[in-house]
This record gives sequence, C-alpha cells and structure tokens, in this order.
Amino acid sequence: MKVLVTGAAGFIGMHVAQILLKRGDQVVGIDNLNDYYDPQLKLARLEQLKPYPNFRFVRGDIADRVVVEDLFAAEQFNRVINLAAQPGVRYSLKNPYAYIQTNLVGFGNLLEGCRHNGVEHFVYASSSSVYGANTHMPFSVHDNVDHPVSLYAASKKANELMAHTYSHLYGLPTTGLRYFTVYGPWGRPDMSPWLFTSAILEGRTIDVFNHGKMQRDFTYVYDIAEGTVRVLDKIATPNPEFSTDAPDPSTSYAPFRVYNIGNNQPVELMTFIKTIEDAVGQEAKKNFLPMQPGDVVATYADIDALKRDVGFEPKTELAAGIANWTAWYRQYTGQ
Repeated sequence: MKVLVTGAAGFIGMHVAQILLKRGDQVVGIDNLNDYYDPQLKLARLEQLKPYPNFRFVRGDIADRVVVEDLFAAEQFNRVINLAAQPGVRYSLKNPYAYIQTNLVGFGNLLEGCRHNGVEHFVYASSSSVYGANTHMPFSVHDNVDHPVSLYAASKKANELMAHTYSHLYGLPTTGLRYFTVYGPWGRPDMSPWLFTSAILEGRTIDVFNHGKMQRDFTYVYDIAEGTVRVLDKIATPNPEFSTDAPDPSTSYAPFRVYNIGNNQPVELMTFIKTIEDAVGQEAKKNFLPMQPGDVVATYADIDALKRDVGFEPKTELAAGIANWTAWYRQYTGQ
C-alpha cells in the first residue's frame, strides 16, 4: 500500500512508519519540524527512516490547505495515518491557537484530502485526555466524553466528531485511537519519562504533581505503533447493531470506530518514578506539588473492544519498557 503518515518525525510517527516500511509498504511522511521541542530530535528520528528506499519525506504543515491538497492529488494514497498534532495538555493553556491550527484546521484538511481522493481508511490519533472529568474506571469507549478539561482534550474529541461526520456524509471509513500515556525510545522531551530521567541523572529535583497521588496507564511505544498498524489493516465498518435510540459513542451506522490503546494496567506515579530510579541506579530528588490545571488524577484503559475487533493488546511490562527507554536515553544524550 501507499500510506501517508503525518507527523512522521514525531515520537509515535517514526515507529509507525518503521513498521510499515519493514513490511514493504510505501510511506510518504509529512512533518513541519516545528520547534515545540528540539527539532534536532525530529531530524534524528527521520534519519532512522531514510535508509528505506520506500520512504519519502515532505516538509510541510497539514494546516496549509494547498500543501495538503497538492500532496493528496499527486500521491493518491491508499490509506492515511494522522499522527501530526500539537501535543501536550499544559501547553494548551499557554498557546491555544497552536491547537486550533494543527488539531482542527489541519485535521479538516486531511479529511478533505481523504474524501476527494478515494482513501480507503483514515486512522488518526485521539487521546485518553478526551475522558476529561470522567472518573468511571476503567475508561471505556462506550462512556460519554463530553466534559474535556483542556483545549488539547477538546481538540481530540472534536477530531472524533469531525471524522464521524465524514464517515456519515461520504462513507469514508475512519478509526480514532485513544492513546494512553505513551513512553519509550525516541520519546519527547516534554513528557514525564524524559523530564524525570534527565533530572535524576543530572541531580536536579523533579516536580511530582498532586503530591504523587496519580495513576497512569503507561503504554510502550512499540505496542502503540503495532496496534496502530493493525487497526489500519482493519478498515472501519458500520455497526449493524447500532441503535439510534441509545447511540454507542464508539461505533455508528456509518463506517466509524473509536478504540482505546492502553496497557490496561494503571501504575502509581511513585511506582513509575521508582522504576526509573532502579533502571538508572540513582534516587530522585522530589518536589511535591498540587494538581495542575487541565490534568486528571488517573487514566486506565478498557481495551476489550480493541481485543475483540482487532485481536490486539499491548504486552510490554513497565520494567522492561523503562529499561529500554533509559538505555536509549543514555545513548542518545551521552549520559
């Protein structure tokens, strides 16, 4: 297949592109290489993809309508995976316009590209953040998610609604994937594994929010990437049992699906920190702080629908994943 991977220089995008390339698909990657974090890390990720003759990289912004229209018209993709987004909950409080441009305008441009060019399946990254104020555990794709607590979360919920509209109006098969706290090699500098590991190795203090009383469903990036490709291969179909009297948010009478991808094993934040301490052989200095605006106390993925429909579930245990992460981090940074 010829597959467009947006955000190909990103953390998840690089790993997804690698899996597709290794199995022989043609991959066109697009990324704007912005400076939300060090572009050198993005360029280093791209270096991992360049040896594949079936990979081509385009520097461009999905929020640029002309760029997206021209790319779709020229390439005629079979399928599309959208992993380009402005990430981060806390940054959305500081720079909301970045989320509106990339996560809403850019997403709309991709939907239009798929619609007008006969794309067979559009798979896109949603987020566990959409569960917002919901405290019913584990988070289920059948739950209502109408109460986001950050603009980032709202933009991801909006993506699901926009995708459903295109599935309904134009018969475009779409599948949204709610990722749960992804970590692993080539991770982002703004995420907790990098922040904690760098601080511990450099003897700096780490900030521990909500006084450590947090839980996250940490999910290894290889599991996330593998699950994404497996979903790409299973084109969304209408649910013949869908009821308009009691609509299920995760399916539809249209070819539309939403799945959680998480480890299905929430971990206490203090346990996560201890696992990093054990992996690097040093103890962290901790600064305990109150809850941050836009954050949630816990995440926990119900992945029953993913297992049933796609036959996939993450397998990597936290200790093994963190060992791989810290080994990569030390090699990349020279620490």
